[in-house]
Formats: sequence, C-alpha cells, structure tokens
Amino acid sequence: MYNIQTLNKISSVGTDVFDKSKYAVSDNFENPEAIMVRSAKMHDMQFGDNLLAIARAGAGVNNIPVERCAEEGICVFNTPGANANAVKELAICAILLASRKITEAAAWAASLKGTPDAPKTVEGGKSKFAGPEIMGKTLGIIGLGAIGGKIANAAVALGMKVVGYDPYLSVNAALLLDSSVKVVNDINDIYKSCDYISIHVPYTPDTKNTIDAEQIAMMKDGVRLINLARGELINSEAVVKAIADGKVAKYVTDFADDVVLGVENVIVLPHLGASTPESEDNCAVMAANELIDYIENG
Repeated sequence: MYNIQTLNKISSVGTDVFDKSKYAVSDNFENPEAIMVRSAKMHDMQFGDNLLAIARAGAGVNNIPVERCAEEGICVFNTPGANANAVKELAICAILLASRKITEAAAWAASLKGTPDAPKTVEGGKSKFAGPEIMGKTLGIIGLGAIGGKIANAAVALGMKVVGYDPYLSVNAALLLDSSVKVVNDINDIYKSCDYISIHVPYTPDTKNTIDAEQIAMMKDGVRLINLARGELINSEAVVKAIADGKVAKYVTDFADDVVLGVENVIVLPHLGASTPESEDNCAVMAANELIDYIENG
C-alpha cells in the first residue's frame, strides 16, 4: 500500500484516480511515498525516507525545493497545460479590465445605492469611465507555451494584432499558433511596438524582473501590462512609478504585494488564474496519473 499525502485541498476527481487497493490518500501521513501539492510552501519541509515523488497540481514548481529533491532522489512533477484554458480566459478578461475601466465603473455604480435618481446620475457620470476597444490594438505575449499560445489565438479571434516572443518555442507550439501571430527573435520588439503586454514564462533567477524600469522606458506611452504568471517577473516598484509618471496606463496582476495594493490604475486579483473547478480537476487528474506512472513503472 502506497501512502499519498495531500498538502492542499486536491480535487476528488484527481484523488479518485488512485486504486484504493494500492493507494491510501490523506493529509495526515508522516512518511508518505508521494505528495500532491498545489500552493503550499515546501522549502522548509523535512522529507521522510519513503518519499519517492512530489506532484504539483499546477504549472510552476517554485514552491518546491527542486534542487534538494534532486539531491535526495525525489522526482518532481508538474501539470503543464492542465490549467491553460482557465488562465487564457482570465488573461482575456484582464486585457478588457485594463481597457474599459470596468472595476472602477462597477464600484462607482455600487456607491450610488440609496441616492436619489441613480439612473440619471449614471447617465451623467458614465463618460469618465470610457476606455479603448481592443480590436486593432497590438498585444505582445512573452512566452508562447501552452498558456501564451492559447491567449495569442484568442486575441487574434477578438481582432487584435499579436506579437510573440519565446526563445524556447517548440515546433508543436508554433504549429498551434494562428498564422497571423508574428513571432520575433528580440524581446525588445515586444516592448517597443505593443499596446498591451502579457507575460507567461516560469519564474527562475534568469526571468526575475523581466520587466523593470529599463524595459518600461522602451514601451509606448499608455501601455497596459498584464501579469498572471508569477509576481516576481515584473518589478512592482518600477510599474507603480511608471503609472505615476503616466507611462503605464494600467497594470493587472494576479499577485498581491504591498507595493501594488490600493494603487490607482492597478488591478490586483487574488491569484485566480487557475481558480476554476475544471482547471482544478484537470490538474489533479494529471498529477495523480503522473505519480501512479512513476510509482508503478519508474
């Protein structure tokens, strides 16, 4: 019997994949053979001698001490692509939020409750929430993997021009891109030419602060930035300053840090990228199957 420990709430659709005659799943094992995790921080955890593998029900693995696992012979899995549609949909939403002042308008409308003649007030005040359409605008996508590629194709379908950059673009990923997507070899082409920029790469020491003050200085005035990948990819201080200076019109991020919270023209979401039941199910099933395959077949 193999013990599978869950460090977060894992979809039952995934845990049900395990054959109950071979596997026991619980959040209370002391020395399991495998661990399933979503966002729990594992860097300070001590691993038992029985641990064979860790599977993250998600794409990134920066919450797992991968190097230490390698030294201890523990295999680490993730679930790339399983949440791609969920993040794609939120990215399109973020592009629209960055354009149309939707959150501000909704908050203002809610504030009118109980006031006399709210419909007349709305008609008189709605002009201050006008924002540009995205059709015909240029979207730059940094990272054209499972998520970035889906966003590129969805944006094309909405009438946007799309420019992409990915030095590790696979042949299969390239074949899935709409033929109108322009792939460039120099990331600076994204910064210089795009009205919207969305970043979709893993966080590593090399990708930290991919967008910083130097990169923002190259961008168009009024550029709109979206970060649903990892908070560390964009320098929050640099973005806040650029917003104050009028260089950046809007920043939508899925990562709350004190620098951006409460700042005008910054929309902070509470890490909702993969927060759909479908995504959680897909990630859990993929993670479970990875563990089963490794434990039973090596």
